[in-house]
Amino acid sequence: MDALSEALRSFRITGAVFFNAELTAPWGFSSKAASDVAHLLAPGTEHLVLFHLVTEGRATASIAGHGNVELEAGDIVVFPHGDAHELRHGHVAVLTDSAELLPKILSGSLEVERGGGGGEPTKFVCGYFGCERYAERLFLAGLPPVFKVDVRGDAAGAWLETSIRHLVSEVESPRAGRRALLSKLSEALFIEVLCRYMDALPPERIGWLAAARDPMVGKALACIHGAPARAWTLASLAREAGTSRTVLVDRFTHLLGQSPLAYLGRWRLQIAARLLETTDRKVLQVALDVGYESEAAFNRAFKRELGAPPARYRRSVRETMTGLVARGH
Repeated sequence: MDALSEALRSFRITGAVFFNAELTAPWGFSSKAASDVAHLLAPGTEHLVLFHLVTEGRATASIAGHGNVELEAGDIVVFPHGDAHELRHGHVAVLTDSAELLPKILSGSLEVERGGGGGEPTKFVCGYFGCERYAERLFLAGLPPVFKVDVRGDAAGAWLETSIRHLVSEVESPRAGRRALLSKLSEALFIEVLCRYMDALPPERIGWLAAARDPMVGKALACIHGAPARAWTLASLAREAGTSRTVLVDRFTHLLGQSPLAYLGRWRLQIAARLLETTDRKVLQVALDVGYESEAAFNRAFKRELGAPPARYRRSVRETMTGLVARGH
């Protein structure tokens, strides 16, 4: 087992490419925060991670208050928290607002967008990775607002890039299934990016991906995510991790800011919240499913963590969703 695989198994991840461009310098775009357009791009998706994959030429990505990220062919730049950002090459007096392209994007067309000032060409594709909001507490936690990864570093990444480029170029083909395949490849690209970023983390970094990479803490995380309802104790987690209880607590707390059992408890409650939102199981059954032995203990813990008892939480979420549907979101 590895922690990232076990965590990803419990999440619904979606991926999509929505823009295909061949531009000549100078050119530039400004993109709104993902939260402003999520209800249009991916209705029902709780969190969007935006990305741009440069397949030819150069570009510069930036977020207000952060340094520029210089991109070359084979680089994918990722905005894990969906921040508003800019993408450009060369100096332009006025950046194009990507909102102007929304009608084309929402029509589903991947016809190449061409333009620019006639200089050096850049080709890139844009898209998103959609995931549940709990991802912000796991593999998205601790990630910077923007980072890049070279996907041409080995055969696997190069194959993904080549496949995406091929499908984008032929997405208007009458052959069935191309858009679905492009979506699945985008999801695979997301996992590949996370793996590459995790592998390249410096030893002093903390956060979820750093913890997942750690030999001892990673084993404990894999156990927790692989079998969250099991009656784990600190002793049994330490035994699986191949270390002592003291060492596991110290290392776990250093990397994640909480003890293994506190992390386990919070993760169980996040699973319970999702079950309450998406199923009609009785509260007692949900409590048993996530490892609680009594409904009363579950109710107390759930209210403490999420601010409302389970039944009230379920009603509130469903009333909110009904309201969003009624307003057309």
